[in-house]
Amino acid sequence: MIKKEMVAMLLAGGQGSRLGVLTQKVAKPAVSFGGKYRIIDFPLSNCVNSGISTVGVLTQYQPLRLNSHIGIGIPWDLDKNVGGVTILPPYENSKGSDWYTGTANAVFQNLEYMESYNPDYVLILSGDHIYKMDYETMLGYHKANNADVTIAVMPVSLEEAGRFGVVVTDEKNQVIEFEEKPPQPKSNLVSMGIYIFSWNVLKETLVKLQDEPGCDFGKHIIPYIHENGNRVFAYEYNGYWKDVGTLQSYWEANMELIDIVPEFNLYEEYWKIFTKTDIIPPHYIASNAHIERSIISEGSEIYGEVIGSIIGAGVLIEEGAVIRDSIVMRDSHIGKNTRLYNTIVAESSVIGSGCEIGIGDYAESEYDKKVYNSELVTIGEVSVIPDNIRIGKNTAIMGETVYEDYKDNFLPSGGYIVKTGGIV
Repeated sequence: MIKKEMVAMLLAGGQGSRLGVLTQKVAKPAVSFGGKYRIIDFPLSNCVNSGISTVGVLTQYQPLRLNSHIGIGIPWDLDKNVGGVTILPPYENSKGSDWYTGTANAVFQNLEYMESYNPDYVLILSGDHIYKMDYETMLGYHKANNADVTIAVMPVSLEEAGRFGVVVTDEKNQVIEFEEKPPQPKSNLVSMGIYIFSWNVLKETLVKLQDEPGCDFGKHIIPYIHENGNRVFAYEYNGYWKDVGTLQSYWEANMELIDIVPEFNLYEEYWKIFTKTDIIPPHYIASNAHIERSIISEGSEIYGEVIGSIIGAGVLIEEGAVIRDSIVMRDSHIGKNTRLYNTIVAESSVIGSGCEIGIGDYAESEYDKKVYNSELVTIGEVSVIPDNIRIGKNTAIMGETVYEDYKDNFLPSGGYIVKTGGIV
């Protein structure tokens, strides 16, 4: 029988609706990050750097790009004969087909996958956080405490704590209370959505709660195990960790990469971030180009000005263009004399010449106030903006737009043009 001490289950099936038009055609873990990476590269690289060689990736929403990116796991050295990386989409069985209805339900539907490795421990991860963590150290902590479950936690402000699962611990870091998104948090230690389970406890609990609607780790599994008197411990993490689930947090996390002393360092030799890279030429910086404090990915051609921005692979920025405090994802084209301020441009988009984007005063979104509530302009992938268009702040654009979509060549702050479906 195959035997693995610990297998990882990486939850990567969510839509990430709070990223708006950025995830209309792609799952959140497959969204570009830091120029050349995708969000899922970070938990996958953490697994490899922690010595975990068996990873199941649970996909569901818009999985094509994610599946293509992961492939058979070659960039992460996860192309193994035994173990390695396995894509685990929902499937049809003798009872019919079931979508994943919650995080724990997704793992329950893959009990057979986990059983095939006869693990002692199972690591549960989210596919949409930016951080570096040695899971081997966390496993050592789990063993030392003879724990049934270990929850990775980190301190945040009490004001923020209500957005997470909140844990209260005793002097030995054993969890004495756990509450999911409480209105009045009793602690500032919050769950990071990273768990190590002893396999027998996880299996027994998943089977017991298999009929729970939308079965979720934070809402159902952890409280059930805790109430049954199992040993639940908190593993405090004090490094960089970012949930890039909103447009503002996604933009901030990218901008933090280009700080003079970045809190999250992509260049550490001992903890590399691996990714699938295309065979493309190096980037080119023209003699009249001007670049300050930016990341420029391979294959890009820069003829204009780039200041405090992240530029993806294969991007063309024409002469006279100014890109400031913005993210331009791979294979996009910015026309001559166009100016971008606080803008996120998704993959394979074309912005014409002479445009001004991210101008004027902030206004509330007319589209979706929960998603669009910052000064950012968000342009979805494969979008087109004609020449000489002006666009205000807190706006959303998706699809191939034409002059008739803009009144007087202008989209005011808070406005939107979304041509491929309803509210995202």
